Amino acid sequence: MCTAATYETEDFYFGRTLDYEFSYGDEVTVTPRNYCFHFRNVSILRCHYAMIGMAHIAENYPLYYEAVNEKGLGMAGLNFVGNAVYKEMEKGKYNIAPFELIPWLLGQCATVKEAKEKLSEINLINIPFNEELPSAQLHWMVAGHGEAITVEATESGIHVYDNPVGILTNNPPFNEQMFNMNNYMHLSTKEPKNQFCSRLPLHVYCRGMGALGLPGDLSSQSRFIRAAFVKWNSVSGNSETESVNQFFHILGSVEQQRGCCDLGDAKYEVTFYTSCCNTKKGIYYYTTYENHQITAVCMFKENLNSSCLMRYPLIRKEQIRVVN
Repeated sequence: MCTAATYETEDFYFGRTLDYEFSYGDEVTVTPRNYCFHFRNVSILRCHYAMIGMAHIAENYPLYYEAVNEKGLGMAGLNFVGNAVYKEMEKGKYNIAPFELIPWLLGQCATVKEAKEKLSEINLINIPFNEELPSAQLHWMVAGHGEAITVEATESGIHVYDNPVGILTNNPPFNEQMFNMNNYMHLSTKEPKNQFCSRLPLHVYCRGMGALGLPGDLSSQSRFIRAAFVKWNSVSGNSETESVNQFFHILGSVEQQRGCCDLGDAKYEVTFYTSCCNTKKGIYYYTTYENHQITAVCMFKENLNSSCLMRYPLIRKEQIRVVN
């Protein structure tokens, strides 16, 4: 389970948590413009937009969990188990495997509008990367400055929803998540007033009671509501430090602690990493479960005309600043 979010101050930020019971060996990965993306059923991308994000590298191929390209377009794939349906090959369509979708779109699209046009011509097909890495059941959020969409491949076809919330979690499908928000329109950051009964002496006895009813569990539907409430009521300055700091606090409201989601056999779902990318500056920030210090990698400090992947293994060891 995971949560993806956008946030806007002076710049536009895009990131996510990755919540799972184990890690594949994730690395911050910069794919330069001349790295050749070989796809199973569509033409090779020999020259494309550069991108940075978190990926598992297999056979020198970046399997991106999320990435942002040099034009400021971001995309993240999140689990959508039980609802994602991939089809057989279809003539007249771009037949794309799920693991290819992020590089295929971000390699060619500079805006959400361009991504929508490409998505209208795709067919997501059930082709795994290899025998050890079967097709993941996913849906995706695509976001650029000021707008976002959700992409879902289900039994009824591919659906592209406008995402005005700028949040994505997992099940149920996105249109149901949006409808469920109606149940929480009463939540507020202000002190509540007695609407229950004017004849009863009801009163506010502590701060924060305007948000009574905000779900606190770890389910995807609850995380969707909680992340949306925190994001849309967040206040921060416009500086890079203030914006990035606030973004990590927003996603911190939905992170998962080891032991709270018990999967059995001594396995627990945890937030392996949290990311935040300044889509304009191409700076990818992250923290891990074991290391809360924010680490940054800047795409534009690399040779983006190269043809070789640039890989940065995650710094996982906690870095504690001792002051006495």
